[in-house]
Amino acid sequence: MAVEMAIPRSPLQSALWCCFYGSGIIGCLLVYGILQERIMSIPYGNPPLKFADSVFLVFLNRLIAVVFSIAMVAGKGEDFRNNAPLWKYLAISFSSVYASTCQYEALKYVSFPVQMLGKSFKMMPVMLWGMAVSGKRYGLYDWTIAACVTGGVTEFLLSGPISSSQDDGSSTYGILLLGGFLALDGFTSTFQEKLFKEHVTSKYNQMLYINLGSCCISSFTLLASGRMSTAVGFALAHPGFAQDSLTLSAAAVSGQWFIYSQVKEFGALVFAMTMNVRQVCSILLSYAKYGHSITPAQVLGLFIVFGALFYKSLSGFLAAPNVDEKKALLSAKAESAEKPAGTKDV
Repeated sequence: MAVEMAIPRSPLQSALWCCFYGSGIIGCLLVYGILQERIMSIPYGNPPLKFADSVFLVFLNRLIAVVFSIAMVAGKGEDFRNNAPLWKYLAISFSSVYASTCQYEALKYVSFPVQMLGKSFKMMPVMLWGMAVSGKRYGLYDWTIAACVTGGVTEFLLSGPISSSQDDGSSTYGILLLGGFLALDGFTSTFQEKLFKEHVTSKYNQMLYINLGSCCISSFTLLASGRMSTAVGFALAHPGFAQDSLTLSAAAVSGQWFIYSQVKEFGALVFAMTMNVRQVCSILLSYAKYGHSITPAQVLGLFIVFGALFYKSLSGFLAAPNVDEKKALLSAKAESAEKPAGTKDV
């Protein structure tokens, strides 16, 4: 069985890889966010019709991700068998599908800036899930960084003009959907990290089984509700929607690769911080596109966010690598590789 061995890196190499993964996540999700808002907010065709079935978008995203992960597992010569119990993959699949559904649905009821504001609180749910699922304990340092990033993003979004052309106001239902997204998405990244550590899964093995489970869950939802044929019919009748949704899926799959890589090597909390930076970049892109101005208070918010992230990166660069932890991880991978073919953790 091919095993993905960890290669020890210097602090500088780790910092550069973290920046690479973070930049990839931000870039892919900027494209994803623009198309997400376009698909869910702007009508297609003549007469103009809005696409209403967000679960179909989730299904299409996950289907393309399955094809990609199969190609990568085959290309790298990895084992197609599940490295972790199937129920654990399905738990992540369930939370992933309905987190994405909540995210899409929220755009029907709240504006894009309000959605970005809601996502800025992601670090706190990740830390709480880490404590509940993995028994983690975070010190004052982690809580301070999380508070600075979340507070800086919040100040940026609240202290200046953030309305978009599609802003129809918010509703209680939209806020509840954002709350559902935060809870489910925080569980998803935390449980992914747990699988990487406990079952030594490769990122492509996780991508394959989690997205395969997501395909089953989303397709069952569509077929059980009778909405699959309606969604396919809309795509066939509106080529512009088909093109946007395929590009959305490509951006989502590319983003997944960067996300899995970052979560595996640097953990769910670093990923949550990256996503906070993505929120700021999304708003900046909106300002650049529509010519909005940025207030001094928003500039202060940016300084708080990037100052906190820079301080965390610098402290990680200066800290000596934990050699014993790296040896333990390599030893676990070696033991996993030596297991008989039929042996599997329960």
